[in-house]
Amino acid sequence: MQERLRMCIVCRERSDKKELVRVVKNKNGEIFLDKTGKANGRGAYVCKSKECFDKLKKTRALNRAFKCEIPLEVYEKLGEEIENA
Repeated sequence: MQERLRMCIVCRERSDKKELVRVVKNKNGEIFLDKTGKANGRGAYVCKSKECFDKLKKTRALNRAFKCEIPLEVYEKLGEEIENA
């Protein structure tokens, strides 16, 4: 079976879906971390590396990916998730 490759929105490198953290924006405009990888909505993937997270936070890349203002708490939760990975 073929790997499910996804691209990190920060470094643009392709990795297996399981190696990345998925952030989702659903139809209601809610933005959250998707630990299952199956939540409905628009997804953006980020490497589980501190370098990618630091650059993501600095450039506010999620704001661009979802074309809206992302609450700081989403970035904080993502940072915790990456630290624990």
